[in-house]
Order: sequence, then structure tokens, then C-alpha cells
Amino acid sequence: MRNQGIGSWPARRNRRSPRRTALLHEGRATDYATLHERCTRLAHALRRAGVERGDRVAFLGPNHPAYLETLFAAGMLGAVFVPLNNRLAVAELAHQLTDSGSRVLVHARQPDGRAAALASAAGLATLLSVEGEGPGQGYEELLAAAPAEPLDEEVGHDDVCLIMYTSGTTGRSKGAVLTHGNVIWNSLNVVVDTDVTGDEVALVGAPLFHTAALNMSCLPTLLKGGTVVLESAFDPERALRLIELHHVTALFGVPTMYDAMAAAPAWAETDLSGLRLLLCGGAPVPGRTARAYLERGLAFVQGYGMTETAPGALVLGRAEAASRAGSAGVPHFFTDVRVVRPDGTEAAPGEKGEVVVSGPNVTPGYWNLPEATAAAFRDGRDFRSGDVATVDADGYVTLVDRLKDMIISGGENIYPAEVEDALLRHPDVAEAAVFGVPDTRWGEVGRAVVVPRPGTSPTAGELLGHLEGLLARYKLPRSVVLAPALPRNATGKLLKGPLRDRYGDAPTP
Repeated sequence: MRNQGIGSWPARRNRRSPRRTALLHEGRATDYATLHERCTRLAHALRRAGVERGDRVAFLGPNHPAYLETLFAAGMLGAVFVPLNNRLAVAELAHQLTDSGSRVLVHARQPDGRAAALASAAGLATLLSVEGEGPGQGYEELLAAAPAEPLDEEVGHDDVCLIMYTSGTTGRSKGAVLTHGNVIWNSLNVVVDTDVTGDEVALVGAPLFHTAALNMSCLPTLLKGGTVVLESAFDPERALRLIELHHVTALFGVPTMYDAMAAAPAWAETDLSGLRLLLCGGAPVPGRTARAYLERGLAFVQGYGMTETAPGALVLGRAEAASRAGSAGVPHFFTDVRVVRPDGTEAAPGEKGEVVVSGPNVTPGYWNLPEATAAAFRDGRDFRSGDVATVDADGYVTLVDRLKDMIISGGENIYPAEVEDALLRHPDVAEAAVFGVPDTRWGEVGRAVVVPRPGTSPTAGELLGHLEGLLARYKLPRSVVLAPALPRNATGKLLKGPLRDRYGDAPTP
């Protein structure tokens, strides 16, 4: 085949295991032969809609087979897939569509008119409506009318596969470019380091618009010819039923998802004997979570990474889960991770430094942002994570701080600058600062400290109401504290340390 990218995977799987079940979604099973045919038909339909090599094709919706069909179909044409976070506000999504220059939007289950509003805001001409709901051409009708003749465009590992938007530290989301090679090498890392098998049955309830669910669980399973049980949304009771019903062998989730399953009424009675691989990312596994699963004979494979590394950088295997508790692990097989001083030299064991990552899974940069791309790399090779860590004599890395002040809430990344920028649009807000505070359910949540303009007295409710529609709900601070001033140094730089000390334990209004 001339296509060496992931767009060729359905064809490659079709010739090796056509009758194996590739996807299970809401009671509907799709084997690899059918997946190959549907992706091929969609690729022809996209081409008829004017999509050419390098054009961007976006998808908006919950987990759905059409997400993967659109990803693979775009890859067949050498086009670029743009997955959109279904939880974002229309204004945020419109920015991503406009910034990426997407030609087509495939949307699923957007009954509230968001797809039409988004198409209008972004100036999109082509909408494809999955399952016939909302505006646009019917997805299934297009597939039925399209030919199924094989396609084999020349696509290489250096060609762009997808653009995943990640919240920016400057208040605007940035499109992290992932090539076909980035995605393929990451999948190989997962296969090598977690022993994914050809008879894997992976339950994927975490959203595919995040790189971890897609690239750490879904795609490695499909690469090996296993079955992905695809859930539109995560429900702990339903997840436990599916684990037992389908003899699920592998799970991916963030700690809050695993906590919810362990707290569900059916937890004690559910047969978990088929489970072999529990992947956890997004945040460190709390001790209470690890203990709940160890009591059922299950240990986690923990990971550390980021969208820009596709996402795997470090992995802590099951065997080390107890003895190396608190560590993020060692580098994935084909990836190199170092902890460095400000001058770029290796930090000594136990010395704090910045985590930098290199390897074939690391992004070439950000979409149309050459300055941000240059700033993200040290000497043009090592991607700067912005995270501070130590490494021990055996090479195990332990994260200790975050240079970028990012908040991780329930596995979702929240950048304070983005929330602060939205707060400052309120006419009564003079200054705003956001930081994370501990939360028993979500790990941490945002807290906003707001300095009102003279002569005004906004309430916490008014400020949170202002953020509705500007930001996704998970980004909204859970508490707002009104303050006379923010701590700053002599040059006017905000001091986040004193801010946390002063307002971290403040009572909420």
C-alpha cells in the first residue's frame, strides 16, 4: 500500500481479520470488514464534497463510531482530522474551526441547534449530520450513495494526521499537530509497554476528543485487532454491567471515573475477573483509589503525558504500582524523557528540574503558531512540558509541581489564564486570578479571586453566570472570593504562591 498512515488501518485489518468485531456501540456490532467499507465510502463522500489532501475535516459529538470513521476516512485522503471537545461553548468551538480552516463538520447528537450556530459562526459550508438529527446532509444517506472502491493515496508518517486543540496559557486554545508517525509510534509504545493483545476487549467511556482515550486505548486496541466497546458517555453502573456482559479486559479512565465505579452499588457483585489492563491517566492515582482496586486483585498502569506527546511519555507498570507509588514511571519504549536544569543539563538524582520529552511521538509543533512552536522546544529537539519533577537513581520520574499553574480537575486540564481572561470581560471586574484548590471528588477545582472595579459590588453568582456560555462548564470556578487587591511583586507580576497562601482556605460566599 502507498498509504502508510492510520488511514490504511481499516484496509490492513480487513485483510487480516475481517470478521472480528471492531466496535460495539449501543448494541450494534461492527466487524473490521464493515468498518473498512464504511470508512471507504465516507472517504469517497468527503472527496465529492471537495476535500483534498491537507484539508481539515472536523467532528463534533460524543463518542460514536462516526468519530472513528471520520478519522480513518480523512486519513485515507491525506486530509487532517480535527476532533472538537463536545463540552466547549460555541464561541470556543468557532475559534477552533476558524483557526484550523476546517472545510467540513461532521456532527452527532447536537439537538440544541449548536451545530447550526457553529456553522454560521465559523462560516462552514458543509455539514454532515450523523443519525439524521440537526442541520446538514444525512451521513448515512451519503455513505449509501458513495462507492466502495478501494482508495490508496500516498500518505507518509510525516504527514499531518490530526489537530487536537489544547487550552492555551495565553487564553486561546492552540492546535497541537500530530502526524501519522506520532500516532503510530505512540500506539506501538502502548502495545509494547502494556502488552495489548489481539483478543483485547477495551471499554472506552472517556471522551475520544481527548488524546488519552483515543491514542492510549482505542487505537492501540484496533491496531491489534481487538474490540472497542464504545460508550457515548460514562456511567459507572452501566460501565460495570458492560464489563461483566462483554468480558471486558481493558479499561482507560481518569481517577474520578475509577472512584465512581468503586462507589457504585453494583461494585461488590460485579464479576471483574476478565479485567487485565487498567490504564489511568489525567492525574496521579490517589492511594484510596489504588487500594479499592487492589482489594479486587487489580493494579493500575499509570501514565504521564500530554496532547503534544500523543500522549504517552512516562509509564508505571502494574508490577511497580505499589513499590513505586507516587512515581510517574519511566519513559515509554520509543520515547526519551529527561529532567533538566534551566541551562539544559541533566538534573542530579533527587534534584528538581523541568521534564522534557523527545521521540517519534512528539508533535512537530502548533498549527500556524511558529513562535509558540519555537518556545515549546529546547534546542529544537526536546519538548518542554512545563512540569517540574525529580528523577531517582533508577530512572523513575516523580512529578512535584507545574510550571504553568495548570489545574487538573477530574482529568480535564484547566488553564487559569483562559478563565481569568473570561472573567475580565465582565464590566465590574478590575483584576482576576484563578488557581486550584483540593476537592475530594475531582482532585482539584478552580477558585477565582476577583478585585471589583471601584464603586461596584458584583456577587459570586453574577460572575459565574457571566462565564456561562463563554467557557465549558468544567472550566468554571467552583468558588469566587472578592478581594481588595491581588499580591504582586515590584514589577507588577502576579504572585501565585502568596495568592494560594492567602485565599486557598478562604470561605466561599
